[in-house]
Amino acid sequence: MTVSDIPTLNAALNATSTVMIILGFYFIKQGKKDQHRAAMLTAGAVSALFLVGYVTHKALMRGVHTPFGGEAPALRAFYYTMLISHIVLAIAIAWLVPRTFLFALKGDYETHKKWAKVTFPIWLYVSVTGVLVYCFLYLWWPAVG
Repeated sequence: MTVSDIPTLNAALNATSTVMIILGFYFIKQGKKDQHRAAMLTAGAVSALFLVGYVTHKALMRGVHTPFGGEAPALRAFYYTMLISHIVLAIAIAWLVPRTFLFALKGDYETHKKWAKVTFPIWLYVSVTGVLVYCFLYLWWPAVG
């Protein structure tokens, strides 16, 4: 594995997290608490692995960011709006997810449920847009030159 492989691995981790978050939501709506717990703990673990990979990549790249190659003004506006919202909400998720998990692990399911109503859509958005950022930068509009 090389440094250039890390973004692809991170995108795969984000995609896996997305699937597990959706499954966790599905399971809790079906009343399947054990499956919900397993899916959400897996999503949390995969997201934590993503964070390690992301920080590692940034450290190895010495903070140099990957340039966006899309040139159309509307596309650039869309991409940077998505990227900024992704970054801001990812910072929030780094606090919201562990806090929401803590309530469940302590058995305070009423508080967990209240927090999850806020955490779930934000975490899902961050996870999906993480994959989209990868696609924008590495698959659809990579910078040339």
